[in-house]
Amino acid sequence: MEDVKDIGLSGLKDRLASWGVPGYRAKQIFTWIFQKGALSFSQMSDIPLPLREKLNSNFYILGLKKSAGSRSSDGTEKLLFELYDGNLVEGVNIPMALRLPGDSGRSCAGSYSGVTACISSQAGCKFSCGFCASGVKGLRRNLKCGEILDEILLLKSQLHKARLNNVVFMGTGEPLDNYANVLQAVRMINSPDAFNIGARHITISTCGIIPGINKLKEEDLQVELSVSLHAADDKLRTEIMPVNRKYPLGELIPCCNEYIEATNRQITFEYILIKGLNSDLSCARKLAILLSGLRLAKVNLIPANPVSGKKIIPPSAAQALCFKECLAKSGVNVTLRKRRGADIDAACGQLRLRHENN
Repeated sequence: MEDVKDIGLSGLKDRLASWGVPGYRAKQIFTWIFQKGALSFSQMSDIPLPLREKLNSNFYILGLKKSAGSRSSDGTEKLLFELYDGNLVEGVNIPMALRLPGDSGRSCAGSYSGVTACISSQAGCKFSCGFCASGVKGLRRNLKCGEILDEILLLKSQLHKARLNNVVFMGTGEPLDNYANVLQAVRMINSPDAFNIGARHITISTCGIIPGINKLKEEDLQVELSVSLHAADDKLRTEIMPVNRKYPLGELIPCCNEYIEATNRQITFEYILIKGLNSDLSCARKLAILLSGLRLAKVNLIPANPVSGKKIIPPSAAQALCFKECLAKSGVNVTLRKRRGADIDAACGQLRLRHENN
């Protein structure tokens, strides 16, 4: 049995042709899966029954299943998925508040303009970032393209009237460590024949894998790139992110600059604020200096989510705001993100870790 999503539209057309079935049926099948959310061939009412039965004998649509889930008071919903081999990964639906007219910045309580799906690219992670629960038990394996798309299908099936607007590779795993499968999935997410989500609404997040960033800049894809930074000097960044030993800031920042100049695309630098570690004003000043030479850069400040077994706590709201204002006064394009789903362990790997420890 094959995952029908893994062979793509052209592959499905070829298979149908070998069965004597006209190629237009392939597009109908993909429309049912990606646009109408069909999770079984039996739901495809305008596909002849004999073809549905043959499809069911040769292909499957879903290679994972929902194992658990929880919903936050802020509307964030986290799902735990079980793969065919028993490994667990996570996905999150993050609602985007509908803003009121004008410049007030206020939002309509309970009203959403759309949803961002945060998905995983690996079962586990080998990079062991100090703030993240994803790598606590190491890397199990890469996800295949079809499994990555399965996450989106199941997250989308949880939505009612809300629209899936954005997809971010910020769940379990390092996307650029599973480059081929992630890029295949990105092209499917972007394809008019699949999810039809614009490339600028797809974000790939990395801990700073330089070869992957260099490959991505040659892909001619207008995806968003997000680089996890979390410190502005090598000593502290290595303490927080061991990957910095292999890809230190002296190599990573020039690589990011080359990416910006080659693609004319902004890079967002993610910076998790951890009390007593990287959230004082001296760290903010170092960060401003580090990024001063980048033409298109933005910093996304994120107060840390507490992680079980790790001494990770966020700074006070006042300290986080001071950090932001210091960057802004230095000319850095900066936002301070509100923590989402803290009451349901919505940070990367937390739900998976809790279930694996039970």
